[in-house]
Amino acid sequence: MSNTYEMMFILRPDLTHDQVNKQLHKYRDLLKQNGAQKVSIDIWGKRRLAYPILKFQDGIYVLTYYTGDGSQVAIIERDMRLSETVIRYLTKKLDKGFEFEEKDIPDLQATPVVAPIEAPVPHTESKVEPIIEESSSEDEATEEVKSEEVVAVKA
Repeated sequence: MSNTYEMMFILRPDLTHDQVNKQLHKYRDLLKQNGAQKVSIDIWGKRRLAYPILKFQDGIYVLTYYTGDGSQVAIIERDMRLSETVIRYLTKKLDKGFEFEEKDIPDLQATPVVAPIEAPVPHTESKVEPIIEESSSEDEATEEVKSEEVVAVKA
């Protein structure tokens, strides 16, 4: 019985093209040697991470599909866990209806490296005006002004 698996892994962003190609060939060969029938590897390129991982802000994303009996999952995840080049990985078993075309490793030189999308930071210089609500006692009003002044100083 053959299942289909989707595996996303993220490589360190400071790897050279040759090092990335070496890792992709290593994992494809590891899957094939352990009984995976079809292997498809797609490089998404360098992208911004959602949160820092091992002090890296970016990573090289690689999406892999393969078919197999399931024994490949533990083998490849163990190798990735011990690897210093893989900073994150996730394997998911897909529904039986999923079909994909087997693709070999694309040439990394021909694959454009996607620059991380950075949102523009608006430059605003607004002054915080203290808001004083009318109060029955003077002490409450003075306390409110003091707390608002502290906010104004920090901004």
